Amino acid sequence: MTNREVSVVLPAYNEADSLEHTVEVTLSTLAEFLPAGSFEVIVAEDGCADATPEIADRMAAEDDRVRHFHSDERLGRGGALERAFRESDGDVLVYFDTDLATDMRHLEELVESVRSGDYDVATGSRRIPGDKQDRQPERGVASKGYNGLVRLFLRSPLYDHQCGFKAFDRDVLLALLDDVEDDHWFWDTEVLVRAQRAGYRVKEFPVDWEPKGDTKVDLVRDVFGMGSQILRLWWQLGVKPRIDRRVTMAAGTALIVVALALMTVYLDPTEVLTALQSADPRLLGVATVVYLLSWPLRGLRYRDILSELGYRERVGFLTGAVFISQTGNLVFPARAGDALRAYIVKARRGIPYPSGFASLAIERVFDLLTITVLAGVTFLGLAAAGVDVTAIGATQAPGEGESSGRTAVFVAAGVGAAAIAAVGVIVATARSERNLVRTTLGRVSSDSYVDYVAGVVERFTGDIQTVAQDRRAFALIGASSLLIWAIDVVTALVVFAAFGVDLALWELVAVGFFAVSVGNLAKVLPLSPGGIGLYEGAFSLIVLALTPVGWGVALAAAIADHAIKNLVTVAGGVASTLVFNVSLTTAVEEARDAESEGSVRE
Repeated sequence: MTNREVSVVLPAYNEADSLEHTVEVTLSTLAEFLPAGSFEVIVAEDGCADATPEIADRMAAEDDRVRHFHSDERLGRGGALERAFRESDGDVLVYFDTDLATDMRHLEELVESVRSGDYDVATGSRRIPGDKQDRQPERGVASKGYNGLVRLFLRSPLYDHQCGFKAFDRDVLLALLDDVEDDHWFWDTEVLVRAQRAGYRVKEFPVDWEPKGDTKVDLVRDVFGMGSQILRLWWQLGVKPRIDRRVTMAAGTALIVVALALMTVYLDPTEVLTALQSADPRLLGVATVVYLLSWPLRGLRYRDILSELGYRERVGFLTGAVFISQTGNLVFPARAGDALRAYIVKARRGIPYPSGFASLAIERVFDLLTITVLAGVTFLGLAAAGVDVTAIGATQAPGEGESSGRTAVFVAAGVGAAAIAAVGVIVATARSERNLVRTTLGRVSSDSYVDYVAGVVERFTGDIQTVAQDRRAFALIGASSLLIWAIDVVTALVVFAAFGVDLALWELVAVGFFAVSVGNLAKVLPLSPGGIGLYEGAFSLIVLALTPVGWGVALAAAIADHAIKNLVTVAGGVASTLVFNVSLTTAVEEARDAESEGSVRE
């Protein structure tokens, strides 16, 4: 038991004109149905820029039933409420809007609904069917749409989640707050939804409500932000719990099976099998050796990245770590193998998890930058050489993928341009003294989820800032990345030669660079383990679109190229796990925990 039965919290932001009246009305209303000394009123003042702090201080000094919690910085509406509730004394915790828009005659019902023990949570409602409220048109439309989305996505039966008139059992609310992530306008909704999901008893009852003054809700920024919060909570409560390793593996496999099944509609599988059987095994062996040459370079590049972060390791060990993480990406969906590397360097070399994840982010930036530049430059080169990419399909027989080939090239060009632009923004942000990320996202919304996204992007750009500011390191790592992906392309060119593709050398090189780059861009989407199916589809469509090579040979070359690369990766990964005595499944689970730990520490 606490010292007070009821604690009422008034969230206050620039409420100098109305605060004193609101506190007096609240005290007198509570005194009408509660024993003297059994309640308190807390002013949760949230970084006000007017006289609100001084007024709250004076009232707290004059009346021991009034307390004032001051914050120099904005905590957000939910953040201010949460802080006050944790510091309060009451067994029943109540809050309502300081403008007293809700008729105070409902306060007794609100408090007694929880104080009696009949309910764990009680909330007023302005939208219960049959109950009409006087609302401004823009407020009514936005509120109706918002609550409709909450009911649809979050399966809440309530009609009004945002009414600022709520009461909670203390133990129930404090238990819920451990999981509540929002600290602004979505706070109310998240508490109510999580309370229902946890099985607590929630009462919604109609109240008389009249808007007072201008709303502090930005009907563009905050509504947009709350919409993103609905999706975030829907993912956390409705989707994420159902996604485990078995589900993701099954989904990835199903996608590949469906894709293969659809391909048989317009492509005779015997063409592919015939083409595979006709390939020169000696040249396929040469392609394997060529691809192997890129792996020491991957270890060398990773050594240079870690060196910039202050860690020096042997190339052989780091090559093995890269082998293991890339093998994990082939075995597990959604690129779960990426986190393996942080686990390996932590477990075997004591490199902290944040540094492990930072080095991985840096490597991904250079990979993305390199393959998108290769795709973009090759695309421009083909256009400059007079290749009419707008006439894709002209050399194909009708019905053999003319429109799909054309779409693939245009989509690839768009993806490449977008990726180059995105990497350019990241690098510019890392080099700039200004916080471009938070400034840009802040114009969209002030919601806490957008703030969280800004934090993630800031950490990402901060990870590459060390390298971006060192021109020599940037050039060195960029050059090794270019060499790694050039070897990747050369491997594909040797595979083409194994299938006896009859093209001019310049055309073979140009198309090979473009097809491999676009194929690897497709793998950025973590829809299936190792991008199997995505790479082959993008690769073969580009070859088909820009050359007279038929479907059977194009797809067979794509399959053989990707198979060689995956087999080399798996062989190196298995050998490395044996050398390091690492279990892939155990490492993935521990790496996921490490990733969460690293995010918290950062």
